[in-house]
Amino acid sequence: MKCPICEAKTERAFITTILSRYEAEYRHCRHCGYLFAADPHWLNEAYTDAISSTDTGLVKRNISISSKVACLLYFCAKERGKGRYLDVAGGYGMLTRMMRDFGFDFFWQDKYCANLLAKGFEFNRADGECLAVTAFEVLEHVTNPIDFIKLSLDDAGASTLIFSTILYKGEPPDPREWWYYTFSTGQHIGFFQKRTLEIIGQKLGLRLSTAKDIHVLSKTKFSYSFMKILTRDIVSRLICFWIMFRLNGKAESDRETLLARQ
Repeated sequence: MKCPICEAKTERAFITTILSRYEAEYRHCRHCGYLFAADPHWLNEAYTDAISSTDTGLVKRNISISSKVACLLYFCAKERGKGRYLDVAGGYGMLTRMMRDFGFDFFWQDKYCANLLAKGFEFNRADGECLAVTAFEVLEHVTNPIDFIKLSLDDAGASTLIFSTILYKGEPPDPREWWYYTFSTGQHIGFFQKRTLEIIGQKLGLRLSTAKDIHVLSKTKFSYSFMKILTRDIVSRLICFWIMFRLNGKAESDRETLLARQ
């Protein structure tokens, strides 16, 4: 079987059980490091609920991510938070709502989940292009990451993707020890090394910047030192309130906009 990322030959990494009943083979590419489920036939069942009930870290994760993204967009991009942005696979809309509260003109999109927290701010390309796309806890869910990234950027008219995924080093992690596989939910089907992301960037004409578990694919390279500082929880959580002051958070103006539409 060829690698979906680089088309090199892959080898069997291990066989395990998914959703407590399906046998699944995971393949590994030694050229780019991509590790993936060979035939994830269980995905429809895995997404009976778009967000797993066992994802108890959803709120905490969004709080952390929103402050880090606010800092990256404000200090690492020349637009200083101006323009439009899109959160793809945006779940319940929590990140979109929080980014709007900070003052960024964020919009939501998700084919599989209900928009509960950012209603009225669904993405429509007819309203204009976006400067950047965010995709958090997404790439490990898709069967073809390159196609997903290209489609997401093309739909938004953007050339920058900010995303998260936990990388591994060396050989595929032991399936009995690495929690990130989440075999019990069956939703994580692809895993990356840094060089996997670099090759994805090369194929799409984008440069990779990464710090911790936050990654950027863009036409321009973000400073690693700057990203490392801005993605620290304590730093980003303090600075994001200053950003909200500078950009005039949209909580009140959004409420007025939604009332005017009624």
